[in-house]
Amino acid sequence: MSVLQNKIDFVVLVSASMANPNGDPLDGNRPRSDYNGFGEITDVCIKRKIRNRMQDAGYRIFVQSEDRCDDGFASLSDRAKAVMGKIKEREVYASKACETWLDVRTFGQVFAFDGKKDEGGVSVGVRGPVSIHQAVSLSPVEVRSVQITKSVNGTTKEKRSSDTMGMKHFVQFGLYEIKGSINVQLAGKTGFTEEDAEVLKECLRTLFVNDASAARPDGSMEVLKVYWWKHNCPIGQYPSAKVHRSVQVTQKHPDKPAVSVEDYEIVRQELDGLACEELDGI
Repeated sequence: MSVLQNKIDFVVLVSASMANPNGDPLDGNRPRSDYNGFGEITDVCIKRKIRNRMQDAGYRIFVQSEDRCDDGFASLSDRAKAVMGKIKEREVYASKACETWLDVRTFGQVFAFDGKKDEGGVSVGVRGPVSIHQAVSLSPVEVRSVQITKSVNGTTKEKRSSDTMGMKHFVQFGLYEIKGSINVQLAGKTGFTEEDAEVLKECLRTLFVNDASAARPDGSMEVLKVYWWKHNCPIGQYPSAKVHRSVQVTQKHPDKPAVSVEDYEIVRQELDGLACEELDGI
């Protein structure tokens, strides 16, 4: 497998319909938004979904969610110690971590575990080549809240009424833009390959497969398009910002709330000498 030699930029358009793309635990799990009403999905949330898709594809993942743990380890420390043993040299440690786990050589990882070195204690930082921006909606989103009830008590000791009130929050409709890049210099350090880039592309295209929940029912979150630019050199023919801006999305009737992707005009400007692979999502 050959290490990535050419810079890559990508843009992903994602729609949310009657769904909570990324709840804010400090705001009652309401969908995240800024002070101007534009919806947000954190880069951490996006990376979690990418890791899940990598795991679904059979790749070893270091940062696993508790409900998807496939190796029996209860913590990151236990997982690292089982694989790394008593490796002391930082470069050797980082190299083996990147070789073992796809998400480490993709996003990087900080290994900082307590204890003496000969007992598994370690402090190693790995910078990954893939950077992902926080996704922002392309127009303000309308957040709706509905009241729900719980019809049974959780335990026999509960004194309150069985009809307990609660709230559910969701975005009526939102079109979000995910932007990212792959750095060749850091790819060389982690061993991120051309094949790994193809895996990432497929993960982005299928981002919401096996991601359904009460907050995001099947079909409520959709990857509409993946735009993928592979430059002809390590540093890139154009700055990432200019490549990302080449996908222009405007609301057709800004005086009315958008209710579907049909309310937007999506135009991609051609960049001289830089081809774009345009993929439909699943």
